[in-house]
This record gives sequence, structure tokens and C-alpha cells, in this order.
Amino acid sequence: MARKCAICGKRALYSSKVSHSHRVTKHKQLPNLQSVRAKIDGKVKRILICAKCLKANKVEIATRSKA
Repeated sequence: MARKCAICGKRALYSSKVSHSHRVTKHKQLPNLQSVRAKIDGKVKRILICAKCLKANKVEIATRSKA
């Protein structure tokens, strides 16, 4: 599974770290991805979604039923 939001497609960004002496090194900024059990097409699947989509209720979260 790619480190990418299943809803909006948000993925890692590459940027530069700049020190006090202005030495530039490349680094990777990862999105805040959460693993959730969601209902997709009537079936429960485990997907990665970003915190922004989770907070905006863009996906229906599956709850465990008590049997």
C-alpha cells in the first residue's frame, strides 16, 4: 500500500531543510495518515486516509458490532 490518502490523494512532499548557517539538505515531509476501517461500496476495508479527510467525515467509518 502506498503512503497516500485513499480519498484526496495527498502524498509525501520533498523540501529543503535550511540550517542556521544556511546549509541546505533535502528531506521528505510525510502527510498525517491514519489507518481506518471504512465502508466502501458496502464492504469494510482498511484504508489510509489523511487527518484532514478524517476530520471532515469524507468517509464512513465502520464500527464493530457486538455479537
